[in-house]
Amino acid sequence: MLARWLQRLVLGALLVVFVLPVLLIAIGRWVPVTVTSFMIQARLAAIGTPHPPFVREWLPYESIPVAFKQAAIASEDQGFVDHHGFDFDALAAALKHNERHRRIRGGSTISQQLAKNLFLWPGRSYLRKALEAYYTVALELLWPKRRILEVYLNVAEFGPLAYGVEGGAQRQFGQPASQLGPSQAALLIACLPAPERYSAARPGPYVQRRAASIQSQMQPLPPVLQP
Repeated sequence: MLARWLQRLVLGALLVVFVLPVLLIAIGRWVPVTVTSFMIQARLAAIGTPHPPFVREWLPYESIPVAFKQAAIASEDQGFVDHHGFDFDALAAALKHNERHRRIRGGSTISQQLAKNLFLWPGRSYLRKALEAYYTVALELLWPKRRILEVYLNVAEFGPLAYGVEGGAQRQFGQPASQLGPSQAALLIACLPAPERYSAARPGPYVQRRAASIQSQMQPLPPVLQP
């Protein structure tokens, strides 16, 4: 009896970890992704503490200003269109940078960051990285690049409990994303992946330098990402 119970427990865990997320990814290709693991964890952590209101508004790909797409690729993943979820050159460059500098640079692609945001938790561990890789492969197989970028720019946190470029624009600048220009888009993207530490509305020297660098590297979108 105990052995059968353990078998069912293990099978249930495997279904939850490996099968359910893939089903959700398949469904998410066609419907807005309104909640993520990171959103749930942030909402739970805010219970009982003073916190700003939850801000999130889904923008379809065509309604996301081009400047945000350009800034995200310039800052987070310049090989986004060409790789299949993992950019090993960027990872090697990040490891070399981290050996010489105190400020840590990540080598994760937009696809990896989205996989983590959707299903996992903050922190570093071999288990989380293995699951992140598995979900990244599923995203790349089931979603086109435009959909990956669309969802990423709708679920990334751009301020305390402010999600997506629309939520970030309203929280940081008090305006819809459609009213922001390239410099403001670069400021918002420059705060990733630590929007709780940095502010686009009141940028310090680091955010200002990073935003300027991002803006200088923003390029026209390749055909595969054009509306």
